Amino acid sequence: MTILPEKSAETVEIRDIRLEQKQIRLFIKREDKLHPHISGNKYRKLYFNLIEARKQNHDTILTFGGAFSNHIAATAAAGKEFGFRTVGIIRGDELKNRPDLIRQNPTLSFALRQGMKLYFVDRQTYRERESEHFQSFLRRKFGRFYPVPQGGTNLLGVRGAEKILSPEDEKFDIITTAVGTGGTIAGIVNASFPHQQILGFPALKENYLEREIDRFAVKKNYTLIRDYHFGGFAKINASLIRFINDFYRKTGIPLDPVYTGKMVFGLYDLISKNRFTPGTAILAVHTGGLQGIDGMRRHIAAKKLPPLDVPSFYG
Repeated sequence: MTILPEKSAETVEIRDIRLEQKQIRLFIKREDKLHPHISGNKYRKLYFNLIEARKQNHDTILTFGGAFSNHIAATAAAGKEFGFRTVGIIRGDELKNRPDLIRQNPTLSFALRQGMKLYFVDRQTYRERESEHFQSFLRRKFGRFYPVPQGGTNLLGVRGAEKILSPEDEKFDIITTAVGTGGTIAGIVNASFPHQQILGFPALKENYLEREIDRFAVKKNYTLIRDYHFGGFAKINASLIRFINDFYRKTGIPLDPVYTGKMVFGLYDLISKNRFTPGTAILAVHTGGLQGIDGMRRHIAAKKLPPLDVPSFYG
C-alpha cells in the first residue's frame, strides 16, 4: 500500500495596505492544504516515519500527545488510510473511563473513529514516557509497535520537515514558523539557504526549546520570538481572536489560535514596529493545526471571548 506521496504546498502572497506601507512582501506557504486530515507539519513529520514503519514490517504505530493534539489526530488518520493500527498515549487521566467526555472532545472522538486505541496516563507518568521502564511497560501491554514521539519530532520527522522548503523558496529573506516541540523549525533551518534567517514563534512558555532544536538543527540561523505566546500554550485573548477573524475575512486563509494565529499576529506586530528592512520578502509557513479550532470553541465561549469565525475542521 502506498504511503504519503511527496507534495509541494501552494504559496500565496498577502495583499494588505499595512504591508505595502512598510514595503514588506508577505507570503503564506499553505502546508495546511496538503491533506484533509494529515495536514501541515504533521504530514511532513509522519512521511518518513510511515515509510520506516512499513520497511520494518510494523503493523502498529504508537505515539503520544495531549487531549487536543494535532499529532494524535493526524497519526490516527494516517493509520486508517495506510493500514496501520494506532495507539495514542494521552497526557492526563481525567478522561479515563469517561466515554461521555471523550465523545465531546473533537480530537479524541475523531481519533477513535479512525480506529486509534486511546490509553490515558497521569501527567507524572507522561513526563516519563521516554524512560526504559515505561517503554517496556508499553511493549508488554501493546506488543510490538513502531514508536513516534510526541509531536512527531525525531530524526525522521525533522528530515520530513526539511521538505517544507523548495528551491523556489530561495527568493525569500525571512522564513517564519510556529514552534511546538521544535522539530519543524529544525527541519526548516536545515533546508534553508545561506542568506536566510529563520524566525520561530513558540506557542508555549518554555526555556528548553533551543536545546531541543539544536539536537537536530545543523545551523544556528534561527531566532525564537518569545513575545507572542499570549501567556502560554493554548492561552488566547480577544485581540488574537479578532486578528484571526479579520485575517480570514480579508484573505480566506484560516489560522488556528494555538500556533499559526499567534505567528501571523506576531509578524504583523513586528512589521508595524519596523523590525524588517523595507524590501524584505517573508515566507510564513502555515503548519496546519486547524483541527484544534473545534476544541477551542467551548473554551472561548466559557471565557466569554468573541467567537472564532473560521470554518469547522470536522464539518
